[in-house]
Amino acid sequence: MYSEADLQSAVAAGAITPEAAEALRAHVAAQNSGDRSAPIADDEQFRLVTGFNDIFVTIACALVIFASAAIGSAIGGKSGSGGGSAWGPAFVAAACWAMAEVFTRRRRLALPSIVLLLAFVVALGLAVGNVASTLLPTHAIWHPVAGMPDGGWNTDEHDPWQTALIFGAGAFAAALGAFAHWRRFRVPITIAAGVGGAVLLLLSLIAAALNQSPGSNAFLPPAALLCGLGVFAYAMRWDLSDPDRRTPRADIAFWLHLLAAPLIVHPLFFWMGVTGGGEVSGLVAAGVLAIYLFFAAVALAIDRRALLVSALAYVLIALGQLFRRYGAVELNVALTALVIGTALLMLSAFWGPIRAFVLGKLPPTIAAKLPRSAISRSA
Repeated sequence: MYSEADLQSAVAAGAITPEAAEALRAHVAAQNSGDRSAPIADDEQFRLVTGFNDIFVTIACALVIFASAAIGSAIGGKSGSGGGSAWGPAFVAAACWAMAEVFTRRRRLALPSIVLLLAFVVALGLAVGNVASTLLPTHAIWHPVAGMPDGGWNTDEHDPWQTALIFGAGAFAAALGAFAHWRRFRVPITIAAGVGGAVLLLLSLIAAALNQSPGSNAFLPPAALLCGLGVFAYAMRWDLSDPDRRTPRADIAFWLHLLAAPLIVHPLFFWMGVTGGGEVSGLVAAGVLAIYLFFAAVALAIDRRALLVSALAYVLIALGQLFRRYGAVELNVALTALVIGTALLMLSAFWGPIRAFVLGKLPPTIAAKLPRSAISRSA
């Protein structure tokens, strides 16, 4: 069985013409028009594993990454140079790029390409961040503790603005690395990795300007929410450019939605007090469920499930504490899992009809730009 990604690869390699590929798609669509079990765009497919060889190569890549980190750290430790902790991540980044030349550029393996890209971006960010941490001076900070003989102890630490700049330097390097990786290998997740680095850089600059730790910085949650909405809009731009989801643009949009979702969800539930670990009132739990239902409507409209997955943990926490509040202490976890799991299964089973209903409530000009499979099914 050949996937859409294989068909696109055949067209890019010149094995078949774009016209022949389109004729094949039309033929398969006609064959499957009456088969509900046939894959459709609503299944939100993206290329991850094409065979066990992807898993085999990924395991081998993980071993090489681990070895590169250990060897780099050992070399940096023996050299005694400043910023020795940056050697390990630097070796990992170099190894990931070298392996990507074979398994991404030549063999186009999906899962190893994703793992190598993520490892490369994170390692590059860690390497530059460790160098920045070494270059920026630390300061002696007194920690008073009652009852100790000396009354406390001193530690060498960075100021909050310095810590933010360290994160910012790493984020900037990660974003640049993602850009270079995209120009060379064109892995769909790379766009999301680069945008994620840019978002982290922006949040780090805000934290550095205010010289506050992230936990006490009141500007970071709204900034993260605005960034999340911006990433969501950028993801929709990719989505709307390929409503049939037949090109790599759909995969790029998928990963961008996966990045935007936590940036949108976390600040909202942070303001509601769900992330603090305290008791959740019935009113707050109802608010969490209302927000989740709104996210479900948006997910149905755009045919993306990322918002539902990102908000799931907060809904589980809210419902679990609500069941405990009303006496179901021993079974609160089981009841929460049962309610949410059943609701998600029902939503998955009837995704098409429910989505057709949601699209029917939208203005026709907006619905016409969304994935066409559900629109044609609702007609």
